[in-house]
Amino acid sequence: MGRIAIVTDSNSGITQAEAKELGISVIPMPFYINGELFYEDIDLTQEEFYRHLEGGAEISTSMPVVGDVTDLWDRLLEEYDEIVHIPMSSGLSSTCSTALMLSQAKEYDGRVFVVDNKRISVTQKQAALDARTMAQQGWSAAQIRDKLLETMLDASIYITLDTLSYLKKGGRVTPAVAAIGSLLRIKPVLQIQGDKLDAYANARTKKAARTMMLDAIRRDNRERFGADERAEGIQIAMAYTGAYSEEVQAWRQELEAAFPAHKDEMMVDPLSLSVSCHIGPGAIGFGCMKKLNLF
Repeated sequence: MGRIAIVTDSNSGITQAEAKELGISVIPMPFYINGELFYEDIDLTQEEFYRHLEGGAEISTSMPVVGDVTDLWDRLLEEYDEIVHIPMSSGLSSTCSTALMLSQAKEYDGRVFVVDNKRISVTQKQAALDARTMAQQGWSAAQIRDKLLETMLDASIYITLDTLSYLKKGGRVTPAVAAIGSLLRIKPVLQIQGDKLDAYANARTKKAARTMMLDAIRRDNRERFGADERAEGIQIAMAYTGAYSEEVQAWRQELEAAFPAHKDEMMVDPLSLSVSCHIGPGAIGFGCMKKLNLF
């Protein structure tokens, strides 16, 4: 079986340093801040991003430059036989459809396999890790792609926001709804289950939102993933925007208490900056994924 390279983008939360350790190639996502181009984790850190965001800078996301993607593929194909490329969900960006189109070129046909498995952040990261494991076990790139597509909906992320102002700014809610939410101090809970960021429920407090999110994960584990009471057949994760604060640590402890069997393997990462643009700092998310049976 030929050697297989795994590629994803920085929406996965995999840093450039982690990528080197894992043997996974990570394409940095471009951002325009007040008209100036930056690349995530190259010349734009998490701290710098939030300083610009909270300072009122005009921030917009962009797709990776086509030439950067194909240059990476060309370099990898000098060493590897095939590539599995896992971009962020097609429902959140056109990055995936562009990669799919590029992979159909003659020089990549049958060698580059782009996977639209509807993931982002911790769930996208897990998909990349699963792909790496399958490659190490001798799966072909086509088999890896098919497995990731088969299991693409076996994951959920639930997020509560600190403010609705960023959703309002991005046109995700009407000004009236944002104003009411601010007045009543509603803490919306959003979900990423499949290919979009959708409304899930509204809570009056962050504590109530946390309870909703934990209950949602328990229900997914029981009804969608068929996990037992110890939830051994799933993986638990957490994501957050902004700094890793005492509040984030407290939420992590709540999640660990709810799923003690996962304490040592729980993934805790900053949320994708592409999502953070639209929800702002202070957001906290819980994620769950069904473990793949790879044996």
